Amino acid sequence: MTDTDDPPATGRTRHIIRLALFAAFLLGLFYLVAVARVVEIGDIRGAVSATGPIAPLVYVVVSACLGALFVPGPLLAGTSGFLFGPVLGTFVTLGATVGTATVASLIGRRAGRESARGVLGAERADRLDRQIERGGLWAVVGQRFVPGISDALASYAFGAFGVPLWQMVVGSFIGSAPRAFVYTALGASIGDLSAPLAYTAIAVWCVTAIIGAFAAHRGYRSWRGRHQDPAS
Repeated sequence: MTDTDDPPATGRTRHIIRLALFAAFLLGLFYLVAVARVVEIGDIRGAVSATGPIAPLVYVVVSACLGALFVPGPLLAGTSGFLFGPVLGTFVTLGATVGTATVASLIGRRAGRESARGVLGAERADRLDRQIERGGLWAVVGQRFVPGISDALASYAFGAFGVPLWQMVVGSFIGSAPRAFVYTALGASIGDLSAPLAYTAIAVWCVTAIIGAFAAHRGYRSWRGRHQDPAS
C-alpha cells in the first residue's frame, strides 16, 4: 500500500471530521427548511408578484437560492406554474433548477473538495477524477431522473467530489427538464386537476420515474460488476 493511496491517519481523521460537520450542517438546514418549513412560500409568491414585468427573472434568482437551501423543488416549480403558467413557468423552473445546481455545486466544491480528496487519498481521487471526466455529465442527468433524491443535496455531493461546473449546468438542464414540466404544469393546473394538462403531467412523471428506476438499477449493477472481487 502506497502513501499516495492512503493518507496519514491524523490528516484523514481531520478530513473526515470536516466532511461530517459539513454533512451535519446540510442535514440541519434540510430539516429546518424542508421539514419544519421555516420558509413561507406564500410570502415569497406575493413578493415576487409585486415586482411586475421582471417577476420571472426575479423568481429564477429567488427560487435558485431557495432550492439550494432545500426548499422542495416540486413546491418551487408548482409556484412557478401558478405565477407564470405552464409554458413560461417551465422555462423559469429550468432556469432556477440550473441556478440551484450551480450554487450548491460551487459551495460543495469549496467546502468539501479538499477533504473528499484527503479521505480518498491522491491515487483514488485521481482515478475518481478520470471517471468523472468520462461520465460525470450522465451521472448528473441520471440522478435527476431518480425519484426521491434531493437535487440540492446531490449537487452539494457532486461539487465535493469534483464534478465540473459545466457538467452540472448541462446535466441538470437535461435531466431536470421532464420534472420541471411536470411540477410546473401541475402548479398551473391547481384549480382544475382534471384538466388534460394535469393528466399529461402525471403521465410524464410516471414515465420519468420508471426510466429513473431502471437507470439506477442498471447503474448499480454496472458499478457492482466493476468492483466485485475477481476471486469471489
